[in-house]
Amino acid sequence: MTLIELLKTQIEDTYRAADALLGIVENADLNWKPSEGENWWTIGQLLRHMTVSCGIWCKGFVTDVWDDADDVDYSKVPEGQQLPQADAYRSVENVAAARKALAADKVVALEVLAQTSSEELACKTAVAPWNPAPRILALRILDMIRHLESHKSQLYYYLKLMGKPVHTANLWGMGNVIED
Repeated sequence: MTLIELLKTQIEDTYRAADALLGIVENADLNWKPSEGENWWTIGQLLRHMTVSCGIWCKGFVTDVWDDADDVDYSKVPEGQQLPQADAYRSVENVAAARKALAADKVVALEVLAQTSSEELACKTAVAPWNPAPRILALRILDMIRHLESHKSQLYYYLKLMGKPVHTANLWGMGNVIED
């Protein structure tokens, strides 16, 4: 298996599992967030962020064209604050729109991966706007896949906390194969 095939498989698997979890969310759930603690995203904010967690950034690393993810309302971020608080993040309007945006982000991730060679993935370094330390391109792309995976896991636990019928197989995109 080549590096390109490995990354493509990771992209396919991660987006498939993420989309299946989005399919469990109902429009009425979009304003839900954990009640304990503070600075939690709503499910709608989480879904919006998931739709710009991977492909758009892979594109930046491969092409050096950095599009605005548009998931943060920067007018709500105090000057000098590094990371926005939860209330600065935008929400999706509905689950269908989130699933469509997630599918579009997957297309971007796969398209830019197809534009690279194994040599570029293994040898070219890239820096992130949020981290200027050079890192091998393959690792940067893998970081973005893991970014989406992290938020997929976050959604899984939100659904668990809501009492939705999810189990470990849902987390890995295996549907209703086993029960916890």
